[in-house]
Amino acid sequence: MKLTISHLQKSFTSKQVLKDLCLQAESGSALGLLGRNGAGKTTTIRILLGLFPADSGEILLDGRPIDRKKVRFGYLPEEKGLYPKKKILDQLIYFAQLKGMSYSDAKVQCMAWLKKFDLDAYANKKLDTLSKGNQQKAALITALVHDPDIVILDEPFSGLDPVNARVLEDAVKEQIARGKIVFFSSHQMNYIEEFCNHIAILRDGKIVLDGTLNDIRASYPQNRLLVRSKNISEIIAKYQAEPFEMDGAIITMTDENNKHELMQALSENYDLDEMRVMMPTLAEIFVSYAGKEKKA
Repeated sequence: MKLTISHLQKSFTSKQVLKDLCLQAESGSALGLLGRNGAGKTTTIRILLGLFPADSGEILLDGRPIDRKKVRFGYLPEEKGLYPKKKILDQLIYFAQLKGMSYSDAKVQCMAWLKKFDLDAYANKKLDTLSKGNQQKAALITALVHDPDIVILDEPFSGLDPVNARVLEDAVKEQIARGKIVFFSSHQMNYIEEFCNHIAILRDGKIVLDGTLNDIRASYPQNRLLVRSKNISEIIAKYQAEPFEMDGAIITMTDENNKHELMQALSENYDLDEMRVMMPTLAEIFVSYAGKEKKA
């Protein structure tokens, strides 16, 4: 499947929130949708879900206008929306039925997911008796239990401990491997880097960067060399390098074409533990493109 979001425009009263927004996402991959608060991410997601219409533009699936009666969406919003005083299994079945499942199928699949997430022992417990991590896992079940075609995850790993984060990571990777279209929105850049080979950054309602992470990184100057060594103080002094963490330094070259000569000189004169070109992190890329939002 190929999802195409084409020339979306959306205004609320006098504020234009989306400005000619264009995106593409394909099955079997995850698109990282990034932007500061107010950039237009939530509006884009709500239009995609059909919660309200765009002023203009269109959303196509495999070249045709999307038919939301035939396409199954799974959505995990940042504010999860589960009922704290209701039993977990009861409300999971309820949400699954809202998405078209029969009661019997919903019960079977909800129990399977609870077992998968090691939550089956809590099926008849009230949600607010669970830890935050387990509540997060329960919320993810509501987005995945009906086997959606398009999965939209908004800050799915917020506040999770490493164990629960790994469980959710595996579930998301499984959705990608099964050929789902996955939209992933988060301010935790390490998860975007792990899941998303394609990113789009919104600023003030516009896409300001769109492409694969590898291609975006390759477009940056490759003039920074990360070196780790027991002799790091000598390297810092000789090359006017910038200290980096405990035993490292970053050497900034005036001409990246001299990279191989510099690397050879370092390897011949120092006992090195690591040496590599320092590519920009996604956090650095995000800061440079997301910038400051315009005030309303």
